[in-house]
Amino acid sequence: MKSLLLILLLPCCMMQLVSAQNVTYSEDIAPIIYKNCTSCHRAGEIAPFPLTNYAEVSAWAGMIKYVTEIRYMPPWKPEIGYQEYQKENYLTDAQIQLIADWVADGSPQGDPNLEPPVPIFPSGSQVGTPDLVLSFAESYTHQGNNADEYRYFVLPTGLTQDKDLVALELRPGNKKIVHHTLIWEDTTGAAAADDAATPLYGYSGNSGTSASINSAQLPGYVPGQKTNVYTNGMAMKLHAGSDLKLQMHYAPTPTDETDSTTINLFFADAPATRFVQSYVMLPTNNILTNGPFIMPPNQVKKFHGEFTVPFKVSLLGIAPHSHLLSKSWEVYAVTPANDTINLIKINDWDFNWQGAYMFERLIVLPVGSVIHAYAEYDNTVNNPLNPNSPPIQVSWGEGTSDEMYYLPVMFLPYQQGDENIVFEDSTTTAINDNRFFTVKDELYPVAPNPANDKVKIGFTLATGNNINLKLYDMTGKEVLVVANKQFHLPGLHSKDVDLSNLPSGVYNILLEVQGAERQVQQLVITH
Repeated sequence: MKSLLLILLLPCCMMQLVSAQNVTYSEDIAPIIYKNCTSCHRAGEIAPFPLTNYAEVSAWAGMIKYVTEIRYMPPWKPEIGYQEYQKENYLTDAQIQLIADWVADGSPQGDPNLEPPVPIFPSGSQVGTPDLVLSFAESYTHQGNNADEYRYFVLPTGLTQDKDLVALELRPGNKKIVHHTLIWEDTTGAAAADDAATPLYGYSGNSGTSASINSAQLPGYVPGQKTNVYTNGMAMKLHAGSDLKLQMHYAPTPTDETDSTTINLFFADAPATRFVQSYVMLPTNNILTNGPFIMPPNQVKKFHGEFTVPFKVSLLGIAPHSHLLSKSWEVYAVTPANDTINLIKINDWDFNWQGAYMFERLIVLPVGSVIHAYAEYDNTVNNPLNPNSPPIQVSWGEGTSDEMYYLPVMFLPYQQGDENIVFEDSTTTAINDNRFFTVKDELYPVAPNPANDKVKIGFTLATGNNINLKLYDMTGKEVLVVANKQFHLPGLHSKDVDLSNLPSGVYNILLEVQGAERQVQQLVITH
């Protein structure tokens, strides 16, 4: 009987083994990469290295396996299934397992003739050819003092007539330091006056009179966010003679960096019939039920905001924003009939990955519905991202070491039939999302290896920390310093390293993270 059972089970085991061994780049992995990764991982985009062909993807295979297994990539923070959004970008368990099987089997290419074509993307844009491009009047130098900076810039539109804006796409001039950008339309000239009153280009957030963030907000920018394009006759009004006011958040850097950012504007081909509006839930709007917005040291606090809808609306999207103490967001609406409508839930807030989330379909809220927004903050030593050690009292402020409770809600006045408007087919599929993943300090295999004159070194950090990154020859002699006690934010990093001055041979790459174990990768240089 045992022999018979073994015979019956053997074909099943063989089928599983063959299935795992038959995972190839051309048939299984390329479709995943091109759909979920390549839009950012290509020349000129935000990602630090391209993923556009087998050679590029296989060189980073080990890292791709790791960052997809912990769901760090693709970056998608909302809880899956809580609500459905346009341009959802996450992998299913089955896709993640395919990548793991492929890497475990040596990352085979398979038949190149079976590989799908690489998507054709617009040059200099993720949307297409813009109708108007606005640029910095001059480059701005962000000081290399390891401090973040919030700076306002004013870009005149030069419009001689009103335009219906269907998409706004910011193109950072220096992707290394542009952390995120908020954008408003200014029709008063106040922002331009503030800029003119300061000697340098732009002005700081603690000066001037035009730093209000409570009105006329346009779509902003965060790394990895896909630009939303309004359809169905919807647009935002951009007025003749107006200026765009940009709040640029520049991340800390040890050396001076320059930036000259541009904005692509896309206008409706036909006059819009409906105009998008927004309301920002802020503590200053008296929406908190348990204010004031102050976080004493060594406390975890959850703030609850409420906003009652004054007329029947159709919600388009939502964009929670907070800083390093933030741990989670949950936003839902309760109608007068006591129905609960989920809007967004982010269980593991990440300051590096935040943006606007546009609903897959219009969400109709009757007049009198109440939007409830809960945001939790951890101002204790248990929060590894706490910028203050020991913790201190924190309240509202623009700096990263300050905090924000900032929730724009995009909407339209309701029209009959809005319940039936769907913007995009659902991409949601059932996955097991109950696990808790953390990003860890890790040095990845370098690529290419062997290398000639250049190599890319990738690593992740669990927390903001000082690092040393150095190369040693096989005698233990230090031959190249890539980073020496440089501070890096948490997340994924990569370094392009010039090897042209090093002789051919075998070297060790050493990553030292303050307070953590050393990690080494071996590199072969062949000139």
